[in-house]
Amino acid sequence: MISHPLVSKAAIRNHYDLATFFYRLFWGPHIHHGLWTADESPRVAQQQLIDALAFSAHVTSGDRVLDVGCGMGGSSIHLAKRFGCCVTGITLSGVQQRWASRASRWQGCADSITILCEDVESITLAPSSYDVIWSIECTEHLFDKAAFFRNAASWVRPGGHVAICAWLAAHDADIPEKRSRVEAICEGFLCPSLGSFEDYRSWLHDAGLRVEVEYDWTEHVERTWEICAARTDRPWIKWLATKLDPAQRLFLDRFPSLLAAYRTGAMRYGCIVARRPL
Repeated sequence: MISHPLVSKAAIRNHYDLATFFYRLFWGPHIHHGLWTADESPRVAQQQLIDALAFSAHVTSGDRVLDVGCGMGGSSIHLAKRFGCCVTGITLSGVQQRWASRASRWQGCADSITILCEDVESITLAPSSYDVIWSIECTEHLFDKAAFFRNAASWVRPGGHVAICAWLAAHDADIPEKRSRVEAICEGFLCPSLGSFEDYRSWLHDAGLRVEVEYDWTEHVERTWEICAARTDRPWIKWLATKLDPAQRLFLDRFPSLLAAYRTGAMRYGCIVARRPL
């Protein structure tokens, strides 16, 4: 696991409070990678990633889903509308909580979705209260990942699934040239740490969960950052980001670095699904 000690929870919250507008403007309602198999649009590719994770986690109609790091509610709304799930979304950002709540109303599925502005690392939830614990690109922001998976194992019912998509450090990220790339991503994208596939397997296993699915989707998601870098490489965008918060400029400037981290093998992108035994 590669760590960056200077990241704070307040900085993560502030980033999403300020950057949500930019995410929506330049990337759409989903704050996550697309999963490409051909020449799909980014919107279709993002939905394909949700569908692939849902299929791997055996999501079915009526499932109670906890969407950890729900962002603007994109996955929560998709799970409610396409799969008939009852979703509780949780985000650290008050801006995202309000945005996601309004979006669920606009999409006509507010009865199936509840959005909470809470810290998932300190919230108390009833044991066995969910069929699926779902998280796309949020565990990177958690400070104690092992503790989160222990909590997730208690929140999901026996036989239920924990379904994760995550940015991952390579298994050999301790090599100096790879470590420097991963540390730059941790700094620029406010990740207290990035674990490897091996780290995630260990955290899930130690929490009493059994890994059933593990996919390396790196080559299928890289196009995300090609598109993002092209869309945001405009002087007025970076000028505005700097005026809002200097950290937002660092965030935008790191877009090519993430693509390079994937292409040099310093980072991977993974899907992992584990089940709580009966």
